[in-house]
Amino acid sequence: MTAKSAAAAARATVYGYPRQGQHRELKKAVEGYWKGRVGADALRQTAADLRRSHWQQLADAGIREVPTGDFSYYDHVLDTSVMVGAVPERHRTAVRADALDGYFAMARGNQEVAPLEMTKWFDTNYHYLVPELGPDTVFTADSTKQVAELTEALALGHAARPVLVGPVTYLLLAKPAPGVAADFEPLTLLDRLLPVYAEVLADLRAAGAEWVQLDEPALVQDRTPAELNAAARAYRELGGAADRPKLLVATYFGRLGEALPVLAKAPVDGLAIDFTESGAANLQDLAAAGGLPGKRLVAGVVNGRNIWINDYEKSLSTLGTLLGLADRVDVSASCSLLHVPLDATAETDIDPQIARWLAFARQKTQEIAVLARGLARGTEAIAGELAANRADLGSRAGSALTHDPAVRARTAAVTDADGRRSQPYAERTAAQRAHLGLPLLPTTTIGSFPQTTELRAARADLRAGRIDTAGYEDRIKDEIREVLSFQEKAGIDVLVHGEPERNDMVQYFAEQLTGYLATQHGWVQSYGTRYVRPPVLAGDISRPEPMTVRWTTYAQSLTERPVKGMLTGPVTMLAWSFVRDDQPLGDTARQVALALRDEVDDLEAAGTSVIQVDEPALRETLPLRAADHAAYLDWATEAFRLTTSGVRPDTQIHTHMCYAEFGDIVQAIDDLDADVISLEAARSHMQVARELAWHGYPREAGPGVYDIHSPRVPGAEEAAALLRKGLEAIPAERLWVNPDCGLKTRGWPETRASLENLVTAAREIRNELAAEGA
Repeated sequence: MTAKSAAAAARATVYGYPRQGQHRELKKAVEGYWKGRVGADALRQTAADLRRSHWQQLADAGIREVPTGDFSYYDHVLDTSVMVGAVPERHRTAVRADALDGYFAMARGNQEVAPLEMTKWFDTNYHYLVPELGPDTVFTADSTKQVAELTEALALGHAARPVLVGPVTYLLLAKPAPGVAADFEPLTLLDRLLPVYAEVLADLRAAGAEWVQLDEPALVQDRTPAELNAAARAYRELGGAADRPKLLVATYFGRLGEALPVLAKAPVDGLAIDFTESGAANLQDLAAAGGLPGKRLVAGVVNGRNIWINDYEKSLSTLGTLLGLADRVDVSASCSLLHVPLDATAETDIDPQIARWLAFARQKTQEIAVLARGLARGTEAIAGELAANRADLGSRAGSALTHDPAVRARTAAVTDADGRRSQPYAERTAAQRAHLGLPLLPTTTIGSFPQTTELRAARADLRAGRIDTAGYEDRIKDEIREVLSFQEKAGIDVLVHGEPERNDMVQYFAEQLTGYLATQHGWVQSYGTRYVRPPVLAGDISRPEPMTVRWTTYAQSLTERPVKGMLTGPVTMLAWSFVRDDQPLGDTARQVALALRDEVDDLEAAGTSVIQVDEPALRETLPLRAADHAAYLDWATEAFRLTTSGVRPDTQIHTHMCYAEFGDIVQAIDDLDADVISLEAARSHMQVARELAWHGYPREAGPGVYDIHSPRVPGAEEAAALLRKGLEAIPAERLWVNPDCGLKTRGWPETRASLENLVTAAREIRNELAAEGA
């Protein structure tokens, strides 16, 4: 096919679409099912209605090939485990009794069984359920979900392409099952898994699939020769099967690098490649590999992870270059649109000029369709869209919102000394212990307490004018008093005020900082039924006035015990926002850090002796390639120290991280120079404590003993057993006792019981240590 005919054949497609619905119908239906208010048939009907609506939205926008199988009740990696029969032994009874309830037991656990471990999906804020595999794992094909959803789409008249997590990525994301040797490599199961994938592909072909997409984002990471050989073997076998659909191998989130020629030579029918994250590199590598003669190329030129409008002229230039490198070039987003909100037109409160700069999932599908039309018919066919796009891009570049001279001058004046504490840790810790007077194994929580229906109702009443500000603040004070009273009675040592006034740990601060925009309906899935509204970081950042001092000092006035000041750190403020793409991330991080530094200083001046600056996103934002780690960690750790280094030696700085793989950033955790770090550890059985010990981490740490993302109430002995594991790695004088994460999503009954058990466990271990030392 010539470049001209390839252009004429270009069509628009996407890898995946947001699942929740315009009003988060899926969240409400699933949570209603958990609570017994929604039956299984009603839940399935809601899901089917959402799929039908989403496919029609895509078709109406001009998407000529819709994805199927990307929809999930909870997580697409968990769906893959079900598809290949990788159900852990402890969940099999529940799955046999009821497939849907067993599925949710794997995701959330219940009082009888623990859930699968959860961690971040590459460098996004989406969380997946980690497959548990071992040498005895037996895979069996179950294509029921995949075939059913394809059949639905075809019956509605759509050209449809099923989407599966690829076999190599699935195994690379997996971990050894409990009881399996830690050095077991799930990738050794590839030859056992491939026949199962071949069976699923044959089932989809029989059901009418012309193409099937196999997602292999793990191949954009650093991969060993053995792993690349495994990928070559996988697609040689799957591509060589006689009874199969056409195979499109999709990669995203970065540069394919050494994996590109492996896939280019494989007997598959097409590749989907990201030309936004590392566009120039992938373009150069594709040309160097000789292109994709005889194959389809799906070009991801619209950013699927951020919300800024596309630069049409830049994208068309890239697409034009690609025409000579493949038999056919189609246009897509760089990854699934799962990572962006649904519809920017719902944001009626945003300044109309700024709204012109935004593109959510629906707008991105329209951009993809415009680019496909321009590629197929020439720029004259989209002249109006090109002119409007140029005007919108120019409006943003020239806006006063994006450039504040005072902020830029302050950032430019930062020195190395601004990012260093006045005394080293060994001297600070003595001053802090004398000042705080805490017991051995001090207990605390991460910050938030349950966001009750009454709290949400109070915020809704305030917005609707049913109560005034004074009435709302009275309700917040009542909640703070209740939270503090419970903690004191339970025996917790370092208290929190519970954050009842906060809607979200990033949005709450974003709404009080200049340069940020908040959305009304910009919901994005974080995990399961947990949706967040990432704010939009649109311009230069500053803090007009204190954000947390009032409520923290009010809480401290109610108790003699220390109350932590609670802030979200600069890296997490970036990672859980839609960041500006017109300046380096490090520059933006310094602006946020300076704004937060002002807050830290004001908290200390108001008498707060313990200040926690949460950085759960430090690991998830780590670049996928090792060559890029050092530069990122330099500015990320600098931003944290810039936030926290202005305090006195006896002020204790905490930080918190959760649900990520910490082993490869332990040195960076050390470089933060926090006095205490709390980390997720319950689902991973104290793995992080061992990693800190291997590194020789010298500071205090609280590896979590209560998995707050499960409704299970851990018993006191269970928490004590985890503490004993923690003590094998961390000395008692440096070990804290806390949950894995904040308690916002939990209910009060389970929270009370779990924290009381946590305190009981800490006292039990203290008594054991005292007896040993007697």
